[in-house]
Amino acid sequence: MTLIERNFSAVCANELLQVDRILGKSLSKRKPANLYSPAYYIIESGGKRLRPLLVILSAKAVGGKCSDAYYAGAAVELLHNFTLVHDDIMDNADKRRGRLTLHVKYDQSTAILAGDSLVAVAYENLLRNCNGNAKEIFNDFTRGLIEVCEGQSLDKEYETKSVSLAEYIEMIRKKTAAMLQMCCTIGARLGKGNDEEIKALSAFGRNIGIAFQVQDDLLDITADEVEFGKKIGGDLIEGKKTFLLINALNKAKGKDKLKLEALVRNKGINSSRIPEFRNLYEKLGIIEDARKEIKKYTSLALRSVKVLKYSEDREMFSWLAESLIKRIK
Repeated sequence: MTLIERNFSAVCANELLQVDRILGKSLSKRKPANLYSPAYYIIESGGKRLRPLLVILSAKAVGGKCSDAYYAGAAVELLHNFTLVHDDIMDNADKRRGRLTLHVKYDQSTAILAGDSLVAVAYENLLRNCNGNAKEIFNDFTRGLIEVCEGQSLDKEYETKSVSLAEYIEMIRKKTAAMLQMCCTIGARLGKGNDEEIKALSAFGRNIGIAFQVQDDLLDITADEVEFGKKIGGDLIEGKKTFLLINALNKAKGKDKLKLEALVRNKGINSSRIPEFRNLYEKLGIIEDARKEIKKYTSLALRSVKVLKYSEDREMFSWLAESLIKRIK
């Protein structure tokens, strides 16, 4: 790691420490315990804290103070974890970040209610940072939540229908990228950025969000299982439509096409066949296509932040973008 990377990493760690303190205070002492203890359980399990970091860095990049965005950073992390709780229920997932998912540790009703409480506490925190532009910030925050729900709905719909790559990109734009876009937008508003800066940071969040999701699709078949934190090939086992699978269906012919169509029809494969499909993806050039797609959207994200006034801020966003895609190389 270079000196500048160490400096950026240290700055980010310090700012996120402030967010973690707020998250702890937001949930740990509330009552009734049978509501807030499960809510706190999901928050204390950690995570990358990417979303609060985007809020804080966006505020700083337009001339604001990091401290003006700490509560908003906590708000987006609470909102993100609400989506994870509900996703885990819908996906029947047993583990999240190496721990039992909320509905498995407790029960489904408790998980739904605890997840809902995270949204309410998120708005409570967001309000603490709003000063004169609350309407715009609340509109952005709410729009992000709406688009995440729309994206999740499309994801469920696509389980039972044929999907084009364009449709898939639009779905992940809503399900994953919309929240990253929202984080950058509200951060820029809290920092009192001008219209050009807000638009630029919004574009950064949207494009890096798309790159981030395609990267997740790729890591599912290429990552080290210990580092990735979940079973490799899980998307194939579940028959989940990802960038890789949709692209493979488009490019395959003959027996390869029939094999992929059978995977979709049977809603997945046995784990023993993961190497077989990994080799098929390699043969069809699917893994390289995914890498190119990630680089395309990362380049778009970085191009947008060239309008930022200070080189340090441009370099910070460049470092952040590169750190998100570094694992695929």
